[in-house]
Amino acid sequence: MTILIFRIPLPLQKENEVNDLLMKRFDIENYIAQLSMDCVIFGYEQKTLKVLISKFKFGKESWVLPGGYIRKTESINGAATRVLKERTGLENIYLEQFRVFGDDHRIVGHPFNAVMMDELPKFDAERFDPEVTAWMTGRFVCIGFYALVDIQKVSPKNGEFDERLEWRSIDDIPTMVYDHNEILRYGLESLRQNLDEKLIGFNLLPETFTMKEVQELYEAVYAKAFTASNFQKKILDLDVLERLEKKFTGAQNKAPYLYRFKNNAV
Repeated sequence: MTILIFRIPLPLQKENEVNDLLMKRFDIENYIAQLSMDCVIFGYEQKTLKVLISKFKFGKESWVLPGGYIRKTESINGAATRVLKERTGLENIYLEQFRVFGDDHRIVGHPFNAVMMDELPKFDAERFDPEVTAWMTGRFVCIGFYALVDIQKVSPKNGEFDERLEWRSIDDIPTMVYDHNEILRYGLESLRQNLDEKLIGFNLLPETFTMKEVQELYEAVYAKAFTASNFQKKILDLDVLERLEKKFTGAQNKAPYLYRFKNNAV
């Protein structure tokens, strides 16, 4: 007698849940020991510079920057690109490495480390056994990246340890665990230093934009106002923008021009 076994396809969400349940011990052998990366993911919306942060599953009101470990089979940039795709759903993101954080007490000397040591095994004793827990709560050197994304295109996706991901205004960032507030501060400083040199701020704008929108973006990043006439001259002198038709507002004489990058500008 022949017995036929049929596998009934599960909805994608349910299938992912089943796959999660089947996950075994975290394979530390696949990752570079004592090296991690964290990403400051900047977005821009309603004249506000925002950062994507994670409400952590461990501890009480614990917040972190999205990050992860680096596989032995990938480059450091490749690891950052992978983590960004996992968390945002986007590819071809502007990514910049800005600093290495290597204080010897940044993990092992931090009070939150005791929380991780206690709660990781309770979270999944098989996946995070004593050896894995010791590996994950040991000393780590962290490579900091910042990324610029079109916030309207991002569909935040939780990682294994994320309760939820939130966009927060740069002026409304909670106290995060470890040195993540310091990482964010240096990431913002690097963005400000590079904004003109690499014109990277325009990754935060749509394909076409007005000069006023460019000025509002700069003011959000630098947290200060600019004089409109001086700002426009500064940007136009860079000779990287192509002026298009006027933006339709119903008042043609007062309508602002739209701009976009010249093909060879970036």
